[in-house]
Amino acid sequence: MSTPARAIRPRGESPSGTGPAATGEIRSLTGLRAVAATWVVLYHFSFTPGVGYDGYWEPLRPVIRAGATGVDLFFVLSGFVITLTYLERVGRTPSVRQAGTFLWARICRIWPVYAVVTAVYGAWLVAKATQVTDGNVAYQTVQPVLDVGNFLLQFTLVQLWWHPASGGESWMGSAWSISAEWLAYVAFPLVALLLWRIRNAPLVLLGATAVAVMVPLGYTTYVHGGPVIAWSWLLRIGAAFVAGALTCLVVRRIRRTPRVEQAAASCALAATGAVAVGLWWGDWRGIDNDHSAFGGIVVVFFPVLVGALALSRTGLSGLLSRDALVHGGRISFGLYLVHIPVFEVFWTLMGWWPKIAVGTSLWALLLVPVLLSTFVLAHLAHVFVEEPARLRLRRLWPQQQRPAVVPVRAAATLAGPRLPGPRVDTPLAVASAQGRAARSADATAPVPDRRAGWLSA
Repeated sequence: MSTPARAIRPRGESPSGTGPAATGEIRSLTGLRAVAATWVVLYHFSFTPGVGYDGYWEPLRPVIRAGATGVDLFFVLSGFVITLTYLERVGRTPSVRQAGTFLWARICRIWPVYAVVTAVYGAWLVAKATQVTDGNVAYQTVQPVLDVGNFLLQFTLVQLWWHPASGGESWMGSAWSISAEWLAYVAFPLVALLLWRIRNAPLVLLGATAVAVMVPLGYTTYVHGGPVIAWSWLLRIGAAFVAGALTCLVVRRIRRTPRVEQAAASCALAATGAVAVGLWWGDWRGIDNDHSAFGGIVVVFFPVLVGALALSRTGLSGLLSRDALVHGGRISFGLYLVHIPVFEVFWTLMGWWPKIAVGTSLWALLLVPVLLSTFVLAHLAHVFVEEPARLRLRRLWPQQQRPAVVPVRAAATLAGPRLPGPRVDTPLAVASAQGRAARSADATAPVPDRRAGWLSA
């Protein structure tokens, strides 16, 4: 899908179905992205006037109420896949060129569709500003500033970097996390130097640290009902991204045997159960309907969940690897970007047009189509903007040509002592080597980048 190399199997499985494809995509984690994106979308949709926790929504209240926590799950996933994809390239032989190539790859992935949505939604805000008299052009407590300077800040993804609070700095309320993740990308070449040097630390220490770095975020949520303190956005991206990166260091060194896969599948289910219990507790504690998300304490289980899913293929991992969920994960970036503009336009028109005001028949008829339209638009954005633009932009800065790679097991035999790095018999190492071999067949083609999807919400 992202390269003309014919040897790549798009379904994410080897011909025998026994290991990852040459792209190295971990389908269960891609499917988890779809779940996280839908979680955030439903949370924001619950703010639609007239839509309350009743009827079909009531059983989902503990989950929806903590929907903002889906952003932290995205950050953990991002740290994991960025480390999996780029650690050896950026951390083993650090250079300005490698750092620049990495950052350009990230720009190619996240900027095109972000720029389109920002421009279109910005035009809507400007038009709406001419129609309202109270100055409220966006559904945010702090209203965004609509001028050329702030437009440039939005376009360069740095609008949040020097502000202690995330509200009002982004024209789209959810775009704060894109700005935060861009900061993590800029810092990754330096972070990778440290990750490379600790990659062989004891697995127990790395795993325990991955969970421990999420504890301050969980504690803040426990005390305040959400990460609402000053610079909490920096705590969220910093803790979750590092937790995901450390989880990757653990997973890439574990050989996936049947016993390991069975244990990982059980661990994934246990982590999911712990998340469910935490969300139920958070809903019970915040029953006053003040939208406090005490259930966000479940962030401490996210590194465990991500690592377990990466090591298993059955159970929850098998479910998340279904084609529909994997496609949902691939369009999740567009979904995260378009849903807020769609909802806010709908909310505005509800106030302007009496025919679709709260409680009318037409309003009730439009609720489901409006929600589903975000998924349709996300698919269209992925097909017609995200992928074509990424491929064209990548040609402007082609990857450095790599020599052909000997199959990983043979290379390990012929090369003598193994260089420091991931175990050559782990599935992640095999997938990485296969991906490099496939790319070498056409050095001028854009490098497959599916593993390191945007992974932000």
